[in-house]
Amino acid sequence: MPNQYQSLIEGLHRIGAVQFGEFRLKSGLLSPIYVDLRLLPSAPALLKEAGRHLAQAAAALTFDRVAAIPLGGLPIGTALSLEMERPLIYPRPEVKQHGSKKSVEGTFHAGETALVVDDLISTGGAKLEAVAQLEAEGLVVHDVLVLIDRQQGGREELASAGYRLHSLFTLRDLTAALEAAGSVSCELAQAVRDYLKGNG
Repeated sequence: MPNQYQSLIEGLHRIGAVQFGEFRLKSGLLSPIYVDLRLLPSAPALLKEAGRHLAQAAAALTFDRVAAIPLGGLPIGTALSLEMERPLIYPRPEVKQHGSKKSVEGTFHAGETALVVDDLISTGGAKLEAVAQLEAEGLVVHDVLVLIDRQQGGREELASAGYRLHSLFTLRDLTAALEAAGSVSCELAQAVRDYLKGNG
C-alpha cells in the first residue's frame, strides 16, 4: 500500500472512525472491524487531508462535476470540491415533492460528466441508485471514488454495470498499515483478514 495514506489511516483510527473488536452490523453479521467515517467532519484537518488525497486520485479522471452521495459522501465530496475547485452536486435521498421537485441538487447541464463520490463501499447497490438518479437527469457517469473499499463485492458489482471504482485503500490495506504501526494487535489484524476472506 502506498505510504502516503499512513497518516490518514492512523488519523482515522485515532478519532475512532476505525475500531477493532466485535460489532454487529446492520446485516446482523458480526464483524471484527467497524468503520464510521461520519466522524471525519469533526476532525477538519483530517478531512482536509482526505480531500487532498482524493484530489490526487481524481486528477487522472475526466469529469465536470463532483456528485457526492448523501449523507456520508457529502463532507468528503465537499472537501474534494474545494481542493480541486470543481462544482459539487448531489442526488437527493428523497425527491422533493414541492417547489422544483429536484432529484439532483446544484447546477449542471445534461451531457456533463459526474464523478460519484462516497465515503466507502460495501456492495454497489447505493452507488448504482445514485448513478441512476444522475443519469436520469442527463449526466454521464464513468467513475466512482471512495475513501475505503470494504471488499464485499462493490467493485465487481459496479464493474458488471459498466462503472469503474477507485478507492484510496481497502480494509485489508488499512488493517495492515495499523498493524505495522503497532496500533492494532496481530491477533485482531488476523481476525480482520479471516473475516474478509470469508466475506470478500
